[in-house]
Amino acid sequence: MSADLTSLKLTNDQIAWRAAQDIEDGAYVNLGIGFPERVAQYTVPGRAPVFHTENGILNFGPAPAAGEEDWDLINAGKKAVTLKPGAAFFHHADSFAMVRGGHLDVAILGAFQIAENGDLANWSTGKGAIPAVGGAMDLVQSAKRVAVLTDHVTKNGDPKLVKRCTMPLTGVGCVTRIYSSLAVVDVVDGHFVLREKLKAMSFDDLQALTGAELHVDGTVADLIVEGAGAPV
Repeated sequence: MSADLTSLKLTNDQIAWRAAQDIEDGAYVNLGIGFPERVAQYTVPGRAPVFHTENGILNFGPAPAAGEEDWDLINAGKKAVTLKPGAAFFHHADSFAMVRGGHLDVAILGAFQIAENGDLANWSTGKGAIPAVGGAMDLVQSAKRVAVLTDHVTKNGDPKLVKRCTMPLTGVGCVTRIYSSLAVVDVVDGHFVLREKLKAMSFDDLQALTGAELHVDGTVADLIVEGAGAPV
């Protein structure tokens, strides 16, 4: 590549900002533990998505300022949240009835691997990991749309977008869109279809960092991030 990958790629906040741009007004959205939680910080002005968390809150808002946390108000990742007008609390079982009943428009999760057919691997029993698949398996099979936020490659430089997952699966054929640190990629008919990429990166360089063929259907737009800082 012509430049160091670290200097090119988007930050986690920039990826979260980009994903937030595609959330429709009034959509019911579950944000996965960790990185996806940041999406709540970048709600598009004029839109009012309704965020859901498995532990029993509907319509929570961004994280509170440091020192203003109410630790009775937490999401599934045990992070402090704020509440929007009309927020509701409910039993854990009722929360999963909402999920399994197909009432969520979007589920946004992190990933270890995503296969070109939409298979998702995002859990592990390894050191430091949440030691179970948890509610993710319900979310990915029940939400109308499943989006993934991820770095495009691992810390070792291996592709996270692959032909077939080699890690334990969370769900089969469930992912619809991937927001990576280098591109926006859809899963269409068992293939990766490139929608946006960083202008500074060539298609060939991006393909070299992707473990399955990237298909092009129409114009590939520049991946532009206006919030949370701008990409290089």
